[in-house]
Amino acid sequence: MSSSDDLPVAHALADLADLIEREQGLYVRWSRGPETDLHSASSTDELTGVPMPGLSANPLDIEDWWGNRSRTLWVARRLYDYAHLPHEKGPGVRPWVLAGREAGRGPDNEPLVADVRPLCWIDQGVIEEARAEVARQEAEWGPLRRTGR
Repeated sequence: MSSSDDLPVAHALADLADLIEREQGLYVRWSRGPETDLHSASSTDELTGVPMPGLSANPLDIEDWWGNRSRTLWVARRLYDYAHLPHEKGPGVRPWVLAGREAGRGPDNEPLVADVRPLCWIDQGVIEEARAEVARQEAEWGPLRRTGR
């Protein structure tokens, strides 16, 4: 595998919308990057410490029920819902796109992806663009964020 530094960077939501139109089976992962992740090739359940059969990721494929609505809004929502992770997971955590085979489901019902092929980093400006896209919607929703008690 090439270095994470060699991966292209998506600089606009439109770039990602075009990517998911061309290719299916794509996921976004929030981590320190492919080099770190592919060294272990799996995620670990944070609660129990149990290794899982792939990397925890979030699907980018558009669901059939979305119909012909905006791909850009779809991607914006997928990014917005998890944009809190760099703050919670610490320095160096950022989003990147990967292709792979779903090998199971994690404790939050997230796909666990094996046979990972890194495709690109997602620039921080894309996250800001996703936030702006969400803010333009008439209805409000918040990112998936769990708070401790």
